[in-house]
Amino acid sequence: MLPTEDLFACVYVLIDDLTAAGIIAIPPRPGPAPACSDAELLAIAQVRHLLGRRSEAAFLAEVARDWAHLFPHLPHQSEANRRIRWLRGASGQLRCHLAAQVPADDCQQIDTSALPVRHTSRVRGPDGWTGPDGLHARFGRDAAHAEWFYGFRLAIKTDLGTRIVRARSIVPAAINERDIGSDLLETGPPPRDLLLDKGFTGKAFAAGQAARGTAVLIPPAKGQRHRMPPILRKIISSARASATPRPKRFASRSASGRCRNTSIHSRTTRGSSKCHCSSTSWRDLPEPGLRQRQHRARRGVRGLLWWCR
Repeated sequence: MLPTEDLFACVYVLIDDLTAAGIIAIPPRPGPAPACSDAELLAIAQVRHLLGRRSEAAFLAEVARDWAHLFPHLPHQSEANRRIRWLRGASGQLRCHLAAQVPADDCQQIDTSALPVRHTSRVRGPDGWTGPDGLHARFGRDAAHAEWFYGFRLAIKTDLGTRIVRARSIVPAAINERDIGSDLLETGPPPRDLLLDKGFTGKAFAAGQAARGTAVLIPPAKGQRHRMPPILRKIISSARASATPRPKRFASRSASGRCRNTSIHSRTTRGSSKCHCSSTSWRDLPEPGLRQRQHRARRGVRGLLWWCR
């Protein structure tokens, strides 16, 4: 990673060169030219994303405190926020240009995610959540969380290795995922392999992609797992076992001074409770945050082919 000062300089020079070449189009505004140029604010916004800073106000204060010699005319936070939001089109052009410089992977993936805009219990009738081309907020089913939502759905196509977003679209909540998948695949060359979830299951969709030279890989359903090779079923079982949370271990010292770990399994069914003790070492204690990571892994598991990365 470059030093922060060098990173600011590189990003600013890149943006200024692309603006001069016409790749990034910044429309002119009426009035006098601001002291802090649009290229400077765009560079600050891009560096904030590269450094992973969540707060825009805190990052602007850091720039004014530590890098004032690079940006001597930094505007106030409210003005900077307004101008950065106005430059979102130029920011998108910059990202598309940089993504086009990276060759597309042979293996890509498509998935959709729910974009709720209002709780389902508060929907009473038509509202102002509308978009272009007759796009309206509607009810849809979120299979990942097994619940209904009111809003839209975000569909993206990304490379499996680099995770670069190649195409994206905001679609109605209740839509056939195979239709939006076909539209996303029209952008760019067809990949060799395409990873999908079970919502894209369909013989016609798979046959259409096979005609374009793309092999569709979808995790098998529960009724299809018995036809899988035994070695593949074993790998899937191992992956599920690794994502299953282990019982908590509590360290305590016995009368002899040795450290003992007690594993407690509590069952609320019929009010029964079981306790199992083991004499393992304190080094076997799970590291902090293990259950949280396993919980995120269980939510993201879409089958073995989805997690072979």
